Amino acid sequence: MNIEVIFGKVLRNLREEKKISQEQLAYLSELDRTYISLLERGKRRPTINTLFALSQSLGLKPSEFLGKVEKEL
Repeated sequence: MNIEVIFGKVLRNLREEKKISQEQLAYLSELDRTYISLLERGKRRPTINTLFALSQSLGLKPSEFLGKVEKEL
C-alpha cells in the first residue's frame, strides 16, 4: 500500500472512533467534505496544513496522527 492509502485508512479509523461524519470533520477542520472523502480513499496527498487541521479536529497532536500512519506502514 502507498502512503496516501494508509493515511486515508488511519483518517477514516480515527474519524469513526470519534463517531463523527465526514461532514462534521470537514466543518471542524475547515476543509471540504469532498476533500475528506478523497483523502480517506487515498486519492489526494495531504499537506502539512491539512495534517494539522485534521489532527486538531480529531483531538490529536500531528505527531500522534503520523505515528499511527507510520505504524501501519
